[in-house]
Amino acid sequence: MSSRTRPMGIGGAASIALGVVIALFGAIFVLMGAYLAVLGGSWYYVICGLVLVTSGALMVTGKLLGAWLFLAAWLGTIIWTIYEVGFEWWGWLPRDFGPTILAILVVLCVPALRRRDTIRPISRGAV
Repeated sequence: MSSRTRPMGIGGAASIALGVVIALFGAIFVLMGAYLAVLGGSWYYVICGLVLVTSGALMVTGKLLGAWLFLAAWLGTIIWTIYEVGFEWWGWLPRDFGPTILAILVVLCVPALRRRDTIRPISRGAV
């Protein structure tokens, strides 16, 4: 049985690579966040890490939901930052700079994810 799909292109490859990076960051968040939680710290990292692992996995498989999940985690990070440090600029920088850069890259990958999420393989052969 063979299947045909539209070629993935650079945007599709970038969304896969970004999904892998996000999933890896999420795994680090889960592991190190669990350690911090055991020491009495915030559970934010564990929760956010689980969302990032799921987001990255969905982006790798071409699902647009992965981008939306990442952006929800990014918004949650901003809310957590406000809770932790208020509106002091220097407190925001280490907490939000990296996630904001990744959020920009995720938004840039949305068109490719939208294309990949709507394309279904055309199968030929016996059922």
